[in-house]
Amino acid sequence: MTSLPVTSTLDLPRGRWSGSHHDYSDRVCTPEETFDRVRPFLTTFGVARVARHTGLDKIGIPVWCAYTPNSRSIVVAQGKGLTDADARASAVMEALERAVAGEPDVDMVMETADNLRASHRAFDRLDALIAAGRDDIRPDEAIEWVGGTDLISAHEVLVPLEAVLLDRTRPSRFWMSSDGLASGNTIEEAMLHGLLERVERDAHVLWRVSGEKARHLACVDPETFDDPALGALVSRIEAAGLELRLFDIASDTGIPCFLTLLGPRGTATAGNLRFLEVTSGCGAHPSTVRAAIRAVTEAAQSRLTYIGGARDDVYAETFSRPLPESTRRAFLATPRPIATPLARTSAPVEVLLSHAVSCVKKAGARSVIAVRLSRDDLPFVVVKVLVPDLESPDGERARRFGPRALSKAISS
Repeated sequence: MTSLPVTSTLDLPRGRWSGSHHDYSDRVCTPEETFDRVRPFLTTFGVARVARHTGLDKIGIPVWCAYTPNSRSIVVAQGKGLTDADARASAVMEALERAVAGEPDVDMVMETADNLRASHRAFDRLDALIAAGRDDIRPDEAIEWVGGTDLISAHEVLVPLEAVLLDRTRPSRFWMSSDGLASGNTIEEAMLHGLLERVERDAHVLWRVSGEKARHLACVDPETFDDPALGALVSRIEAAGLELRLFDIASDTGIPCFLTLLGPRGTATAGNLRFLEVTSGCGAHPSTVRAAIRAVTEAAQSRLTYIGGARDDVYAETFSRPLPESTRRAFLATPRPIATPLARTSAPVEVLLSHAVSCVKKAGARSVIAVRLSRDDLPFVVVKVLVPDLESPDGERARRFGPRALSKAISS
Protein backbone atom coordinates (compact mmCIF):
# COMPACT_ATOMS: atom_id res chain seq x y z
CA MET A 1 0.00 0.00 0.00
CA THR A 2 1.43 3.40 -0.88
CA SER A 3 2.73 5.65 1.87
CA LEU A 4 3.10 8.66 -0.43
CA PRO A 5 2.23 11.86 1.46
CA VAL A 6 -1.03 13.39 0.40
CA THR A 7 -0.27 17.10 0.18
CA SER A 8 -0.81 18.28 -3.38
CA THR A 9 -3.64 20.68 -4.19
CA LEU A 10 -4.42 23.01 -7.02
CA ASP A 11 -3.26 26.58 -6.56
CA LEU A 12 -6.37 28.16 -5.07
CA PRO A 13 -6.85 31.29 -3.01
CA ARG A 14 -6.71 30.67 0.72
CA GLY A 15 -10.01 30.67 2.53
CA ARG A 16 -11.77 28.17 0.25
CA TRP A 17 -10.18 25.29 2.09
CA SER A 18 -10.37 23.66 5.50
CA GLY A 19 -7.46 21.26 5.39
CA SER A 20 -8.36 19.10 2.41
CA HIS A 21 -12.09 19.07 3.17
CA HIS A 22 -13.14 21.98 1.02
CA ASP A 23 -16.19 23.70 -0.38
CA TYR A 24 -16.27 21.33 -3.35
CA SER A 25 -16.99 18.05 -1.53
CA ASP A 26 -20.18 16.21 -0.61
CA ARG A 27 -18.53 13.74 1.74
CA VAL A 28 -19.71 13.92 5.34
CA CYS A 29 -16.09 13.71 6.50
CA THR A 30 -12.75 14.69 5.01
CA PRO A 31 -11.23 12.55 2.24
CA GLU A 32 -8.38 11.70 4.62
CA GLU A 33 -10.91 10.44 7.17
CA THR A 34 -12.77 8.55 4.46
CA PHE A 35 -9.55 6.77 3.46
CA ASP A 36 -8.64 6.00 7.08
CA ARG A 37 -12.11 4.52 7.68
CA VAL A 38 -11.94 2.12 4.75
CA ARG A 39 -8.21 1.34 4.70
CA PRO A 40 -8.45 -1.65 7.09
CA PHE A 41 -10.93 -3.27 4.68
CA LEU A 42 -9.03 -2.79 1.42
CA THR A 43 -7.24 -6.15 1.44
CA THR A 44 -10.45 -7.88 2.56
CA PHE A 45 -12.06 -6.69 -0.66
CA GLY A 46 -9.03 -7.52 -2.79
CA VAL A 47 -7.49 -4.05 -3.18
CA ALA A 48 -3.76 -4.76 -3.37
CA ARG A 49 -2.30 -1.36 -4.20
CA VAL A 50 -3.19 2.33 -4.34
CA ALA A 51 -1.08 4.55 -6.59
CA ARG A 52 -0.76 8.19 -7.62
CA HIS A 53 -0.94 8.53 -11.42
CA THR A 54 -0.98 12.34 -11.59
CA GLY A 55 2.63 12.67 -12.70
CA LEU A 56 2.19 10.42 -15.74
CA ASP A 57 0.54 13.36 -17.50
CA LYS A 58 1.71 16.95 -17.90
CA ILE A 59 -1.48 18.61 -16.62
CA GLY A 60 -1.09 17.95 -12.90
CA ILE A 61 -4.76 17.43 -12.01
CA PRO A 62 -4.77 14.77 -9.25
CA VAL A 63 -5.63 11.23 -10.42
CA TRP A 64 -5.15 8.07 -8.37
CA CYS A 65 -5.76 4.37 -9.06
CA ALA A 66 -6.63 1.37 -6.90
CA TYR A 67 -5.75 -2.13 -8.10
CA THR A 68 -7.88 -5.21 -7.41
CA PRO A 69 -6.08 -8.08 -9.23
CA ASN A 70 -8.85 -10.66 -8.78
CA SER A 71 -11.71 -8.29 -9.52
CA ARG A 72 -14.91 -9.71 -10.98
CA SER A 73 -15.05 -6.67 -13.27
CA ILE A 74 -12.16 -4.34 -14.13
CA VAL A 75 -8.92 -4.50 -12.15
CA VAL A 76 -8.08 -0.78 -12.14
CA ALA A 77 -10.36 1.72 -10.40
CA GLN A 78 -9.66 5.42 -10.84
CA GLY A 79 -10.35 8.54 -8.84
CA LYS A 80 -9.89 12.22 -9.53
CA GLY A 81 -10.29 15.43 -7.56
CA LEU A 82 -8.96 18.84 -6.70
CA THR A 83 -6.49 17.33 -4.23
CA ASP A 84 -4.54 14.12 -3.95
CA ALA A 85 -6.60 13.24 -0.89
CA ASP A 86 -9.80 13.64 -2.90
CA ALA A 87 -8.49 11.52 -5.77
CA ARG A 88 -7.13 8.80 -3.49
CA ALA A 89 -10.42 8.50 -1.59
CA SER A 90 -12.34 8.47 -4.87
CA ALA A 91 -10.18 5.66 -6.28
CA VAL A 92 -10.45 3.36 -3.27
CA MET A 93 -14.19 3.95 -2.94
CA GLU A 94 -14.68 3.03 -6.60
CA ALA A 95 -12.65 -0.14 -6.08
CA LEU A 96 -14.71 -1.05 -3.02
CA GLU A 97 -18.05 -0.46 -4.72
CA ARG A 98 -17.05 -2.67 -7.63
CA ALA A 99 -15.85 -5.40 -5.27
CA VAL A 100 -19.09 -5.30 -3.29
CA ALA A 101 -21.23 -5.30 -6.45
CA GLY A 102 -19.43 -8.44 -7.62
CA GLU A 103 -20.61 -10.32 -4.55
CA PRO A 104 -23.29 -8.25 -2.77
CA ASP A 105 -24.66 -9.01 0.68
CA VAL A 106 -28.40 -8.98 -0.07
CA ASP A 107 -31.49 -10.99 0.81
CA MET A 108 -33.02 -12.70 -2.20
CA VAL A 109 -36.52 -13.85 -3.07
CA MET A 110 -37.09 -16.61 -5.64
CA GLU A 111 -40.46 -15.88 -7.22
CA THR A 112 -42.38 -15.25 -10.43
CA ALA A 113 -43.64 -11.84 -11.48
CA ASP A 114 -47.16 -13.29 -11.54
CA ASN A 115 -46.95 -14.36 -7.90
CA LEU A 116 -45.44 -11.05 -6.82
CA ARG A 117 -48.30 -9.23 -8.49
CA ALA A 118 -50.86 -11.54 -6.88
CA SER A 119 -49.35 -10.87 -3.44
CA HIS A 120 -49.38 -7.10 -4.09
CA ARG A 121 -45.59 -6.74 -3.90
CA ALA A 122 -44.17 -3.91 -5.99
CA PHE A 123 -41.54 -4.95 -8.53
CA ASP A 124 -39.84 -3.77 -11.71
CA ARG A 125 -38.56 -6.29 -14.29
CA LEU A 126 -36.23 -3.60 -15.71
CA ASP A 127 -36.88 -4.65 -19.30
CA ALA A 128 -34.83 -1.70 -20.59
CA LEU A 129 -31.68 -3.27 -19.11
CA ILE A 130 -32.02 -6.71 -20.70
CA ALA A 131 -28.81 -7.66 -22.51
CA ALA A 132 -28.65 -7.95 -26.28
CA GLY A 133 -29.76 -11.35 -27.48
CA ARG A 134 -31.50 -12.23 -24.23
CA ASP A 135 -35.23 -12.64 -23.60
CA ASP A 136 -37.35 -10.55 -21.27
CA ILE A 137 -38.42 -12.14 -18.00
CA ARG A 138 -41.60 -14.13 -18.49
CA PRO A 139 -44.47 -13.48 -16.04
CA ASP A 140 -44.47 -17.15 -14.99
CA GLU A 141 -40.67 -17.48 -14.73
CA ALA A 142 -39.16 -17.82 -11.26
CA ILE A 143 -36.04 -15.67 -10.81
CA GLU A 144 -34.06 -14.18 -7.92
CA TRP A 145 -35.24 -10.75 -6.80
CA VAL A 146 -33.67 -8.29 -4.39
CA GLY A 147 -35.35 -5.47 -2.49
CA GLY A 148 -34.69 -1.79 -3.06
CA THR A 149 -36.30 1.43 -1.87
CA ASP A 150 -38.11 3.75 -4.25
CA LEU A 151 -36.93 7.20 -3.17
CA ILE A 152 -40.06 8.77 -4.69
CA SER A 153 -42.70 6.64 -2.96
CA ALA A 154 -40.51 5.47 -0.03
CA HIS A 155 -41.86 1.94 -0.63
CA GLU A 156 -39.98 -1.29 -1.23
CA VAL A 157 -39.59 -2.36 -4.86
CA LEU A 158 -38.17 -5.72 -5.91
CA VAL A 159 -35.79 -5.83 -8.89
CA PRO A 160 -33.98 -8.76 -10.54
CA LEU A 161 -30.78 -9.63 -8.70
CA GLU A 162 -28.86 -9.94 -11.97
CA ALA A 163 -29.63 -6.30 -12.77
CA VAL A 164 -27.56 -5.06 -9.82
CA LEU A 165 -24.63 -7.50 -10.05
CA LEU A 166 -21.24 -6.52 -11.48
CA ASP A 167 -19.67 -9.93 -12.01
CA ARG A 168 -18.19 -10.38 -15.47
CA THR A 169 -17.00 -13.89 -14.63
CA ARG A 170 -20.54 -15.18 -15.19
CA PRO A 171 -23.09 -14.79 -17.99
CA SER A 172 -25.95 -12.42 -17.28
CA ARG A 173 -29.38 -11.86 -18.68
CA PHE A 174 -28.93 -8.15 -17.99
CA TRP A 175 -26.58 -5.54 -19.39
CA MET A 176 -23.81 -5.44 -16.80
CA SER A 177 -22.66 -1.94 -15.92
CA SER A 178 -21.41 0.23 -13.08
CA ASP A 179 -23.92 2.91 -14.12
CA GLY A 180 -25.64 4.10 -10.93
CA LEU A 181 -23.26 2.10 -8.73
CA ALA A 182 -21.93 4.31 -5.95
CA SER A 183 -20.42 4.31 -2.48
CA GLY A 184 -20.25 6.72 0.42
CA ASN A 185 -19.59 7.17 4.10
CA THR A 186 -23.37 7.10 4.59
CA ILE A 187 -26.22 5.64 2.58
CA GLU A 188 -27.45 9.13 1.66
CA GLU A 189 -24.01 10.04 0.33
CA ALA A 190 -23.91 6.87 -1.77
CA MET A 191 -27.46 7.34 -3.09
CA LEU A 192 -26.73 10.96 -4.07
CA HIS A 193 -23.63 9.97 -6.04
CA GLY A 194 -25.47 7.11 -7.76
CA LEU A 195 -28.46 9.25 -8.71
CA LEU A 196 -26.30 12.08 -10.05
CA GLU A 197 -24.44 9.58 -12.23
CA ARG A 198 -27.75 8.41 -13.68
CA VAL A 199 -28.75 12.04 -14.35
CA GLU A 200 -25.38 12.67 -16.03
CA ARG A 201 -25.61 9.61 -18.28
CA ASP A 202 -29.18 10.48 -19.29
CA ALA A 203 -28.21 14.06 -20.15
CA HIS A 204 -25.22 12.90 -22.19
CA VAL A 205 -27.36 10.55 -24.29
CA LEU A 206 -29.91 13.31 -24.97
CA TRP A 207 -27.15 15.73 -25.97
CA ARG A 208 -25.60 13.19 -28.34
CA VAL A 209 -28.87 12.52 -30.19
CA SER A 210 -29.44 16.26 -30.65
CA GLY A 211 -28.46 18.02 -33.87
CA GLU A 212 -24.89 19.27 -34.24
CA LYS A 213 -25.96 22.92 -34.29
CA ALA A 214 -27.77 22.54 -30.98
CA ARG A 215 -24.78 20.75 -29.47
CA HIS A 216 -22.38 23.51 -30.52
CA LEU A 217 -24.69 26.24 -29.19
CA ALA A 218 -24.40 24.61 -25.76
CA CYS A 219 -20.67 25.47 -25.57
CA VAL A 220 -19.94 27.73 -22.59
CA ASP A 221 -16.93 29.73 -21.43
CA PRO A 222 -15.55 28.42 -18.10
CA GLU A 223 -14.18 31.89 -17.29
CA THR A 224 -17.75 33.17 -16.91
CA PHE A 225 -18.24 30.87 -13.90
CA ASP A 226 -15.84 33.12 -11.98
CA ASP A 227 -14.76 30.24 -9.75
CA PRO A 228 -11.19 29.84 -8.46
CA ALA A 229 -11.11 26.04 -8.54
CA LEU A 230 -12.50 25.79 -12.06
CA GLY A 231 -10.19 28.59 -13.17
CA ALA A 232 -7.18 26.75 -11.73
CA LEU A 233 -8.11 23.60 -13.63
CA VAL A 234 -8.43 25.48 -16.92
CA SER A 235 -5.10 27.25 -16.31
CA ARG A 236 -3.32 23.94 -15.80
CA ILE A 237 -4.85 22.54 -18.99
CA GLU A 238 -3.81 25.56 -21.05
CA ALA A 239 -0.30 25.57 -19.56
CA ALA A 240 0.05 21.95 -20.69
CA GLY A 241 -0.58 22.98 -24.31
CA LEU A 242 -4.12 21.64 -24.40
CA GLU A 243 -7.53 23.19 -24.93
CA LEU A 244 -11.00 22.29 -23.80
CA ARG A 245 -14.58 22.81 -24.81
CA LEU A 246 -17.20 22.82 -22.07
CA PHE A 247 -20.79 22.08 -23.05
CA ASP A 248 -23.89 22.72 -20.94
CA ILE A 249 -25.80 19.48 -21.52
CA ALA A 250 -28.37 19.81 -18.72
CA SER A 251 -31.64 18.08 -19.56
CA ASP A 252 -35.20 18.71 -18.42
CA THR A 253 -34.30 17.48 -14.93
CA GLY A 254 -32.92 20.97 -14.30
CA ILE A 255 -29.86 19.52 -12.55
CA PRO A 256 -26.71 21.22 -13.89
CA CYS A 257 -24.70 18.90 -16.12
CA PHE A 258 -21.65 19.49 -18.31
CA LEU A 259 -19.52 17.68 -20.85
CA THR A 260 -15.84 18.49 -21.31
CA LEU A 261 -13.83 17.66 -24.43
CA LEU A 262 -10.09 17.93 -23.89
CA GLY A 263 -7.57 17.80 -26.72
CA PRO A 264 -4.36 19.24 -28.18
CA ARG A 265 -4.31 22.94 -28.94
CA GLY A 266 -5.59 23.39 -32.49
CA THR A 267 -7.71 20.24 -32.50
CA ALA A 268 -10.34 21.89 -34.72
CA THR A 269 -7.90 22.23 -37.62
CA ALA A 270 -5.50 19.37 -36.89
CA GLY A 271 -5.42 16.35 -39.14
CA ASN A 272 -4.88 12.66 -38.42
CA LEU A 273 -5.66 12.81 -34.72
CA ARG A 274 -6.39 9.55 -32.96
CA PHE A 275 -9.50 8.84 -30.92
CA LEU A 276 -7.56 8.79 -27.65
CA GLU A 277 -6.01 12.22 -28.20
CA VAL A 278 -9.33 13.86 -27.32
CA THR A 279 -10.85 12.74 -24.05
CA SER A 280 -14.18 13.55 -22.50
CA GLY A 281 -15.75 13.84 -19.09
CA CYS A 282 -19.23 14.48 -17.76
CA GLY A 283 -20.46 15.76 -14.44
CA ALA A 284 -23.81 16.48 -12.83
CA HIS A 285 -24.48 18.20 -9.52
CA PRO A 286 -27.03 20.61 -8.01
CA SER A 287 -24.16 23.13 -7.91
CA THR A 288 -23.38 24.47 -11.39
CA VAL A 289 -19.70 24.93 -10.57
CA ARG A 290 -19.38 21.50 -9.00
CA ALA A 291 -20.93 19.90 -12.08
CA ALA A 292 -18.44 21.68 -14.36
CA ILE A 293 -15.49 20.74 -12.15
CA ARG A 294 -16.53 17.10 -12.25
CA ALA A 295 -16.65 17.18 -16.05
CA VAL A 296 -13.21 18.78 -16.37
CA THR A 297 -11.49 16.49 -13.85
CA GLU A 298 -13.05 13.41 -15.46
CA ALA A 299 -11.69 14.43 -18.87
CA ALA A 300 -8.24 14.74 -17.30
CA GLN A 301 -8.68 11.33 -15.67
CA SER A 302 -9.62 9.85 -19.04
CA ARG A 303 -6.27 11.00 -20.47
CA LEU A 304 -4.49 9.01 -17.79
CA THR A 305 -6.62 5.98 -18.60
CA TYR A 306 -4.92 5.89 -22.00
CA ILE A 307 -1.50 7.02 -20.80
CA GLY A 308 -1.40 4.37 -18.07
CA GLY A 309 -2.66 1.73 -20.50
CA ALA A 310 -3.61 -0.69 -17.71
CA ARG A 311 -7.41 -0.63 -17.83
CA ASP A 312 -9.00 -3.95 -18.79
CA ASP A 313 -11.67 -2.18 -20.85
CA VAL A 314 -9.24 -0.35 -23.16
CA TYR A 315 -8.45 -2.53 -26.15
CA ALA A 316 -5.53 -2.48 -28.59
CA GLU A 317 -7.63 -1.13 -31.46
CA THR A 318 -8.49 1.93 -29.35
CA PHE A 319 -4.93 3.22 -29.80
CA SER A 320 -5.14 3.26 -33.60
CA ARG A 321 -8.76 4.33 -34.00
CA PRO A 322 -9.11 7.71 -35.77
CA LEU A 323 -10.79 10.66 -34.10
CA PRO A 324 -14.43 10.96 -35.23
CA GLU A 325 -14.98 14.01 -37.41
CA SER A 326 -17.91 15.13 -35.25
CA THR A 327 -15.60 15.25 -32.21
CA ARG A 328 -13.05 17.36 -34.09
CA ARG A 329 -15.78 19.73 -35.25
CA ALA A 330 -16.96 20.18 -31.66
CA PHE A 331 -13.83 22.28 -31.10
CA LEU A 332 -15.18 24.74 -33.69
CA ALA A 333 -17.95 25.64 -31.22
CA THR A 334 -17.68 29.20 -29.91
CA PRO A 335 -17.76 29.39 -26.11
CA ARG A 336 -20.47 31.73 -24.81
CA PRO A 337 -21.13 33.11 -21.35
CA ILE A 338 -23.14 30.60 -19.37
CA ALA A 339 -26.80 31.54 -19.70
CA THR A 340 -28.29 29.65 -16.76
CA PRO A 341 -28.09 31.09 -13.25
CA LEU A 342 -25.03 29.86 -11.38
CA ALA A 343 -26.36 27.62 -8.62
CA ARG A 344 -23.72 27.42 -5.89
CA THR A 345 -25.60 24.89 -3.82
CA SER A 346 -24.02 24.09 -0.46
CA ALA A 347 -26.30 21.95 1.64
CA PRO A 348 -26.31 18.74 3.65
CA VAL A 349 -26.20 15.54 1.61
CA GLU A 350 -29.76 14.66 2.64
CA VAL A 351 -31.05 17.96 1.26
CA LEU A 352 -29.14 17.55 -2.01
CA LEU A 353 -30.50 14.02 -2.39
CA SER A 354 -34.08 15.12 -1.81
CA HIS A 355 -33.62 17.93 -4.33
CA ALA A 356 -32.20 15.56 -6.97
CA VAL A 357 -35.04 13.06 -6.48
CA SER A 358 -37.59 15.87 -6.85
CA CYS A 359 -35.91 17.05 -10.07
CA VAL A 360 -35.99 13.66 -11.80
CA LYS A 361 -39.57 13.12 -10.67
CA LYS A 362 -40.61 16.42 -12.29
CA ALA A 363 -38.86 15.28 -15.48
CA GLY A 364 -41.10 12.22 -15.63
CA ALA A 365 -39.24 9.56 -13.66
CA ARG A 366 -41.77 7.30 -12.00
CA SER A 367 -39.28 5.63 -9.68
CA VAL A 368 -35.78 6.05 -8.27
CA ILE A 369 -34.83 2.67 -6.85
CA ALA A 370 -31.84 2.38 -4.51
CA VAL A 371 -30.61 -1.13 -3.68
CA ARG A 372 -28.18 -1.43 -0.79
CA LEU A 373 -25.48 -3.97 -1.68
CA SER A 374 -23.09 -3.76 1.29
CA ARG A 375 -23.19 -5.25 4.77
CA ASP A 376 -24.47 -3.12 7.62
CA ASP A 377 -21.30 -3.53 9.71
CA LEU A 378 -18.96 -1.84 7.21
CA PRO A 379 -17.81 1.80 7.61
CA PHE A 380 -18.98 2.54 4.06
CA VAL A 381 -22.14 1.93 2.05
CA VAL A 382 -22.52 0.70 -1.53
CA VAL A 383 -25.76 1.12 -3.47
CA LYS A 384 -27.04 0.60 -6.97
CA VAL A 385 -29.39 3.36 -8.11
CA LEU A 386 -31.84 2.48 -10.87
CA VAL A 387 -33.96 5.08 -12.66
CA PRO A 388 -35.67 3.07 -15.42
CA ASP A 389 -37.22 6.12 -17.10
CA LEU A 390 -33.84 7.82 -17.67
CA GLU A 391 -31.59 6.96 -20.60
CA SER A 392 -28.57 4.69 -20.17
CA PRO A 393 -25.10 5.00 -21.76
CA ASP A 394 -23.78 2.88 -24.62
CA GLY A 395 -23.95 -0.82 -23.91
CA GLU A 396 -24.92 -4.21 -25.26
CA ARG A 397 -28.62 -4.01 -24.47
CA ALA A 398 -31.60 -5.34 -26.37
CA ARG A 399 -33.06 -1.81 -26.29
CA ARG A 400 -30.42 0.83 -27.03
CA PHE A 401 -32.62 3.89 -26.53
CA GLY A 402 -35.65 4.69 -24.43
CA PRO A 403 -38.57 7.06 -25.06
CA ARG A 404 -36.66 10.15 -23.92
CA ALA A 405 -33.87 9.71 -26.46
CA LEU A 406 -36.22 8.77 -29.27
CA SER A 407 -38.38 11.82 -28.59
CA LYS A 408 -35.31 14.08 -28.46
CA ALA A 409 -33.92 12.68 -31.71
CA ILE A 410 -37.23 13.14 -33.53
CA SER A 411 -37.63 16.73 -32.35
CA SER A 412 -34.03 17.75 -33.16
